[in-house]
Amino acid sequence: MTQEMLINVRQQEECRIAVVENGCLEELYVERTNHENYVGNIYKGIVVNIEPSIQAAFVDFGVGRNGFLHISDIEPHYFQQAGFTEHLKPQHQDSYRGRNHSQFDDMGYGRPRVKPPIQDVFRRGDEILVQVIKEGLGTKGPTLSTYISIPGRYLVLMPSLGRVGVSRKIEDDDVRRKLRDIMNELKPPKGLGFIVRTAGAERTRKELARDLAYLLRLWTVIVNRIKKMPAPIDIYEESDMIIRTIRDIFTGDIDSIVVDESAAFERAKEFMQVMMPRYVDRISLYDDKEPIFFKYGLDKEISHINKRRVYLAKGGSIVIDQTEALVAIDVNSGNYRADDNAEETAFQINMMAAKEIARQLRLRDLGGVIVNDFIDMRREGHRRAVERELRNAVKRDRARTKILRTSPFGLIEMTRQRVRPSLKRSVYIECPCCHGSGVVKSVESMGLEVFRILILAASCDDIKDVRVIVAEEVAEHLNNKKRNELAKIESNGKIQITIKGLPDIWPEHLEVECFDILGQPVPFSWEDSLKGKPKQR
Repeated sequence: MTQEMLINVRQQEECRIAVVENGCLEELYVERTNHENYVGNIYKGIVVNIEPSIQAAFVDFGVGRNGFLHISDIEPHYFQQAGFTEHLKPQHQDSYRGRNHSQFDDMGYGRPRVKPPIQDVFRRGDEILVQVIKEGLGTKGPTLSTYISIPGRYLVLMPSLGRVGVSRKIEDDDVRRKLRDIMNELKPPKGLGFIVRTAGAERTRKELARDLAYLLRLWTVIVNRIKKMPAPIDIYEESDMIIRTIRDIFTGDIDSIVVDESAAFERAKEFMQVMMPRYVDRISLYDDKEPIFFKYGLDKEISHINKRRVYLAKGGSIVIDQTEALVAIDVNSGNYRADDNAEETAFQINMMAAKEIARQLRLRDLGGVIVNDFIDMRREGHRRAVERELRNAVKRDRARTKILRTSPFGLIEMTRQRVRPSLKRSVYIECPCCHGSGVVKSVESMGLEVFRILILAASCDDIKDVRVIVAEEVAEHLNNKKRNELAKIESNGKIQITIKGLPDIWPEHLEVECFDILGQPVPFSWEDSLKGKPKQR
């Protein structure tokens, strides 16, 4: 099995990084240079508002949008400062909270058993150290946390953890014990916490010591900035996407890193020489004139990523529908048949779909609640096998996932951590015609809407002339097929009606102008009337 990391930065406006496994695209990361990424950055902010009803504070951290800080994301140190000292012992001694920073792929802080009201912890104007853990979505600002995490290559610095830990993804007890012994021998400063990341499982004492020294130097700089700089101010900014991805994604299983731009190549090579010198020979510069993603056949696959229907290799398909807070995935068998056996057909399609669902969630970066509607299976063993296949398929995902058992309706519900908007929301904008629904009114429906407006206008005594502008197809429908009905409205309301069609406008375009007997415009609030809004007096 061969794995390659391809980095495309020839277009300055966008950076794309793909992980290809045996020629198949398995992971894709896209970042636009005109879109600032705040996730992972640390700021010294000011509490500007407190909302007791939702137990949250809004923090000005200097980027123009206030961040959202929930009580569950507040470190117990702040409770102690406010005079609350009871029941602040973490629930889990061997783990720290995992809500923030999926890129650490490790664990999470323990939470206090009892939390005081947020209005008793903070006041407006309080200065607070926060880290962005989730990008803002729509009108919502970024989500913040006071649980600070600073990643190195093999370690994560957790200033408030106060002890040494090991990633939960390292399951071998002997390896975990060995790593703890090494970290204790290195004698990290008291009061600071460190977690050995999954990438540090097979590292030597020298490599861990180098990473520890780097994080300590970085923390010293951060502490000095905290003391000297007034809030709101940025204290620490995450590395650019190339360095960040190599740091978090690269493992010994990746055979090569190929970069298609010389400056980015030099920057990545320098980082690898410092952080992982044994692998520096695996990075190379791509200098072919043919675009790198095109040569590897990725552009065509990427163009299909955001399509609603995804076809499976042996037949069947999955259909993905994304809403504001939920993703619905439907599995269809299509023309695939297995030995004319309905149960076996459903089982094999579901097994293929489970792998593809996990892959699509990674590629599209879908998050939130996800409902998978698999084909119904009667055998309990088949249901459990599909669940196992889905769980195994999401293991390589850096975002945290939680998968429930199959429901009585054949649904498998799951959640996936959402750190930033999905790839679809980053690349596309909402259609101004259908507003994201994917459908527009038919010609007949628009014709009926025009008739309702004309009848409403004919009931107004001061309106004598009505001019309507619609799409060309709607105008032809009204002027040709509905001429008699229009004549009736003109006769009954003693008004003149003019229907004009314009080419190259969206199907639901509708303009209505009304005039009196002298040709003066008459105000006519037809939109409010159709939508059921009361008229203002």
